[in-house]
Amino acid sequence: MSEHTMRAVTISEFGGAEVLTVGEVARPEPLPTEVLVRVHAAGINPVDWKTREGQGMAGLQTLPLILGWDVSGVVEEVGFGVTTLKVGDEVYGMPWFPRAAGGYAEYVTAPARQWARKPATLDHAHAAAVPLAALTAWQTVVDTAHVQAGQRVLITAAAGGVGHFAVQFARHLGAHVIATASAARHPWLKELGADETIDYTTTRFEDVVKDVDVVIDLVGDAHDQTSTRSLKVLRPGGLLVAVPSGVSPDLAQAAEAAGVRLTAYLVEPDGPALTTIAGLIDAGEVTVEVEETFPLEQVGTAHAHVQAGRTRGKIVLTVTD
Repeated sequence: MSEHTMRAVTISEFGGAEVLTVGEVARPEPLPTEVLVRVHAAGINPVDWKTREGQGMAGLQTLPLILGWDVSGVVEEVGFGVTTLKVGDEVYGMPWFPRAAGGYAEYVTAPARQWARKPATLDHAHAAAVPLAALTAWQTVVDTAHVQAGQRVLITAAAGGVGHFAVQFARHLGAHVIATASAARHPWLKELGADETIDYTTTRFEDVVKDVDVVIDLVGDAHDQTSTRSLKVLRPGGLLVAVPSGVSPDLAQAAEAAGVRLTAYLVEPDGPALTTIAGLIDAGEVTVEVEETFPLEQVGTAHAHVQAGRTRGKIVLTVTD
């Protein structure tokens, strides 16, 4: 490959894992206020495979498409006007979301302020597992729900990428954390700070939980009416943050009838929040779980692991050394 090209995973049509193709494409150039980052690792999220299949953020994309929003790497070049980063800085970020960022590639360009310096205590593979999941957790727990010390917070799918960060952030804020996950994940979630754990395979959380201040629902109504069932555990005036499925008219009507609040949510790039999160990680307040890494050429296998929905933490692609 020349200095003007790079390896990347592209899709020319929406479909199964077979549409993921590793090949050579043009290398991007940074515009003013942007930086060029050499990607060392790229995290995989559920939105990736959903978009690949024509769901998720597919309607906002143009084919051919390079998937991927989670990136950790090193600044290779800075565009005119950039003063916050310099060549050689190790950075991580979730650029451009929900527009295409092109994270499954050797190089990515994005505005400098959508990046933050990588946590010093993490390698690139673990840093790439952080941005989208941790920002989703931070923006729901801190910015949207304004969780306070002493509040009761229920987090569904707590062992996943977003969930394991949400548990830790809620704990950091002094909340009483109730987490749903399979029984095998319970000891680990207790280590992360969960006060109570519920095995969703044997117990319906609404049968054993009540008077909750905030529900961070990471499952949605598409799976066993989880958002609707969450309304039953909230105290009057409590808040449901419905992340994957949003708020349907039926759900909104049910929330009003129950006397509780709800909101939809979508993550957005946030360099300053990533700086704060990096500080918590480096201070030992937050840990990052990577279940497995795959080389770029095994992206299809990696997608299959994430799509199975049983990942502990995150799956990450390694891109360059």
